[in-house]
Amino acid sequence: MKLVDQVEIFAKAGNGGAGATHFRREKFVPRGGPDGGNGGRGGSIILVADEGKHTLLDFRYQPEWQAADGAPGGSNQKDGRHGQDLIISVPTGTEVFESSAPDHLICDLTEHGQQFVLLKGGRGGKGNTFFKSSTNQTPLHSQTGEKGGEGRYTLSLKLLADVGLVGLPNAGKSTFISRISNARPKIADYPFTTLEPQLGVAKGPFGRTFVIADIPGLIPGAHEGKGLGVKFLKHLDRTSLLLHLIDSSALEDSDSITQIKESLKEIEFELEQFSAELFARPRAVILTKIDSVTDRQLLAEVTAAIEALGHTVFSVSSVSGEGLHECLAYIESVLNQE
Repeated sequence: MKLVDQVEIFAKAGNGGAGATHFRREKFVPRGGPDGGNGGRGGSIILVADEGKHTLLDFRYQPEWQAADGAPGGSNQKDGRHGQDLIISVPTGTEVFESSAPDHLICDLTEHGQQFVLLKGGRGGKGNTFFKSSTNQTPLHSQTGEKGGEGRYTLSLKLLADVGLVGLPNAGKSTFISRISNARPKIADYPFTTLEPQLGVAKGPFGRTFVIADIPGLIPGAHEGKGLGVKFLKHLDRTSLLLHLIDSSALEDSDSITQIKESLKEIEFELEQFSAELFARPRAVILTKIDSVTDRQLLAEVTAAIEALGHTVFSVSSVSGEGLHECLAYIESVLNQE
């Protein structure tokens, strides 16, 4: 299923029904009093978070939503029925903004079953019975119903994940997440294999399960809109831990150590420029594809160089499984400290 993570919709709540102007008309009551009923309330627009939905794709095909109007009042003081509320299911993790004010967050639906009344239906009008008084025994007027609210809204989906994977294209993120979780992303030996975020559920060695998000690889200038990854960096906003994956397969000499350190700094810079809050999250560096490294002394040297920069470092091979247990144990320990 294609991930659609942002859409614009138009929504309108139902109008209230009009109140009735009516008088009793019976055979032996030629001048009966007012008996016009009230109009029914219009239906409201209600958003409900559904953990079974994972994309906003449905809203691409149905961008307009309208609740039912209330029915008008009748004779014999019969009130009109209320318009049915329109319940709209959205993926858990959906944020709602006013399209005319894109920085104005209206609601953030982060829990399954959480509800939010986006628009209230209009109130029904009062029938002429309501206006009868000692000084006005035959009121001739009634109220029209109120119009229901309406507006254009932007729905933005932020995936709910505990751990986020970042790195340059072809850093081994897809293979890593497929090995430690139930995610099955496309894997190939060329950049930008991952074209949209992938989610996987993993289980640590001590029994805790957690959700991992893999976003497309970042490139220099990503925070300015270059490459594919920046569009999806928002999906890391809810994570508690970031794992920065770096390809170590080209590790051959001291110059390659410098290159790895430079690639680390590139992604660190992109994260910091995109969001200072995201940059401040706990994170570790994962050196991937170590099964291709023949000089383990050189691997130890690059590990020490990165640790000197203040990072926790793990060396893993998603092919052989080397180092994965230690990495999972670390993830679980960090999440358990929350």
